[in-house]
Amino acid sequence: MTAEEIAEYVVAKAVWAPSVHNTQPWRFTVSGQQIGLHADGDRRLVVADPDGREMLISCGAALFNVRLALRTLGYIPVTCVFPDPSRPAWVAQVSWRQGAAADEFERRLFGHMLTRRTHRGAFGPEPLPSGLLTALRTSAAQEGAALRIVADDGCRAVLAAAVETAERHQRLLGERVRELARWAPPPGSVRSDGVPATSYPARAERTEPYFPGRDFARGHGWGMRPLSTATSVRAAGVAGLLTTAADHPADWVNVGQGLQRILLTASSSGAAVALHSQPLELPWLREFIRTQLGDGAYPHLVLRIGLVTQVAVSVRREPHEVLFSASA
Repeated sequence: MTAEEIAEYVVAKAVWAPSVHNTQPWRFTVSGQQIGLHADGDRRLVVADPDGREMLISCGAALFNVRLALRTLGYIPVTCVFPDPSRPAWVAQVSWRQGAAADEFERRLFGHMLTRRTHRGAFGPEPLPSGLLTALRTSAAQEGAALRIVADDGCRAVLAAAVETAERHQRLLGERVRELARWAPPPGSVRSDGVPATSYPARAERTEPYFPGRDFARGHGWGMRPLSTATSVRAAGVAGLLTTAADHPADWVNVGQGLQRILLTASSSGAAVALHSQPLELPWLREFIRTQLGDGAYPHLVLRIGLVTQVAVSVRREPHEVLFSASA
């Protein structure tokens, strides 16, 4: 494969990283045996993400996919985050020169890259596979982040209340509602970005404690029909916080890499992950979670992990829409 063919192959996999509201806020450049990852500021959520933290978390997830795709081709990726401080949108540069075969675990993670989906609902009552939580904590640590499991019932209730408070608050803010609407197209849309109606439930699933999801349908009744007609309260799953010791752009990129490693590791064990960013978008609630639930570490995402039948369908832009020559 030529360097250009390798880049096309890698980017075709990288675009399947998760991103806030599926904004896909990234661009890629190729120059010889180097792939540049750039944040696309035009796709940043101006209202919900004024500092670009969620945008860089999304780019970090794409960066992990770049590294993993290169490993499956038998290359050792060499990564430099923010290679040019004068160009803050240039998130990372990844080169490949030396080779080494991917191990079984890397191949297993790669096998779930295109099929993994973000869950947006409740979970079944079954316990997680033995050892999975330890593996997920290790996944976060390998990328410079930390996964803190919130096991205490009282703390889980407080965390759920923070998510519900943020969701209720944000639904009252016109600018946020309009911004969300721009990234939640109606059923039948041909868009290749945003959150399609095939990726969230038409009926909100009540969990105990209650972790509400985003109101992507905005009262229209869009979404996937439930697999079961049961209306009883279902499991919320194991709750956790994805945190870092510091709170700088490089930490945000690390969070994204850790998140994607967690998501793929969970998927390879038959588990799914639901993500909540609502309370971390409100500075006062984020500070409350940091001091009261995060032991002073900076929280970036609330995670819920559990077992569920996955039926969500997502969309992505084609590689040629996001991959360019570095000289262009």
